[in-house]
Amino acid sequence: MMKRRLMMVERIMYVDAQTPLNCVFTAKVSGVLSEENFRLALAKIQKKHPLLRTVIDDQSETYPFFTEEKEIKPIPLRMVPRQTENDWLLESETEWFRLFDEDKKPLARLVWIKGKEVSEILWVMPHCISDGTTGVTLMRELLALLDDPSSELLPYEAFRSVDEFLPSGFDAGKKKYKAYLYLIMAKIFFMTQKKSRIKNLGKNYALHRKLDSQVTRQITEKCKANGISVHALLCAAFMQAFREIQGKKAKGKVISPVDVRHFIPEIGQDHLFAFAPTVELSLKKEAQNILDNAKEIKKELTQKIQKIEARELLWMGERMHPIVDRMISMLKSSRGGHDITLSNMGKIDIPRDYKHFTLETIYSPTVAFPWLNSNTLVATTYNQQMDFTFMSNEHFLPKEEAIQIKDKAIELMTS
Repeated sequence: MMKRRLMMVERIMYVDAQTPLNCVFTAKVSGVLSEENFRLALAKIQKKHPLLRTVIDDQSETYPFFTEEKEIKPIPLRMVPRQTENDWLLESETEWFRLFDEDKKPLARLVWIKGKEVSEILWVMPHCISDGTTGVTLMRELLALLDDPSSELLPYEAFRSVDEFLPSGFDAGKKKYKAYLYLIMAKIFFMTQKKSRIKNLGKNYALHRKLDSQVTRQITEKCKANGISVHALLCAAFMQAFREIQGKKAKGKVISPVDVRHFIPEIGQDHLFAFAPTVELSLKKEAQNILDNAKEIKKELTQKIQKIEARELLWMGERMHPIVDRMISMLKSSRGGHDITLSNMGKIDIPRDYKHFTLETIYSPTVAFPWLNSNTLVATTYNQQMDFTFMSNEHFLPKEEAIQIKDKAIELMTS
């Protein structure tokens, strides 16, 4: 029976029992789908992934923990008649705020926006069990099983503690002293912070934009010709756009999550996992233009990724549980030192053609953070089309201003 305390990073994304923080990952499919096949597929997916057979208990102990539920209910499937091309965005916004708090129900659900020939499928998961790679995995498995319900998935064992990821020769004694010092320093830091009364009172929103294959090719060719990555260009373009639209208010910094599986291969590509180490990247004042900036950002990103000690970060985080509530309070009331959290998931590795249907497109995941600075951009590329979702809160970044920033960034990338 699985029973594991939420890691520090999972606790931050869990927030608390009253605060929903859900990721929604959407695919558009053309062809006829069967409800029975959905039920069969969801049962096999739930059998494979241990976290989809758990619930979160935040009552029995000091800190919340995942506990396997023997009588777990099936992954819920909600069906909605399809009326417009934008139903998926409206359903995403509905799902952001629905808690996973029903008795014996799993930490995932599915929405099927059902049309005669076209459907959208939405995976909804709490962020504390899922990152972008998790969404891609679950969508890939679901589509394969909808097409061929007889295919099988290979279950895996859940890890019991972050200690399982520690490298051989890890000196816990020495590190414990360092962790203790960090904890003391963090406690002092939080005690000296003025309690802010600012909170996000506005409405969360998501903007969406899909670029056609020609414009997408133009961007990738521009990156190749200049020896820069698409991610570096994205970061440079959005920071520049914030600066041009917001002027002195802009911070000139982005936070960029990195897939933890690059550093800890024991966490399989097809395993559910929530933690993504982040790097902070900044706009370079001395750079003459967006391409020079992107070159510098690419260098900075490479250097910072090389320095990430993901195994140690997870272990150190487990020493920080006493201050997690203060971290969450600060995120809810601090404007932060960055313009936006920017996650580029790159090319999505899911087949397009199936026997019974076609995967028309993938929409970048959406999420509504409860933080004061909830500015988030997610980019994906599928079927040679780059796709963006830009999320924030009306109180922190008015929607009209966000539209200007998004349009400006895309103009900078394509000009």
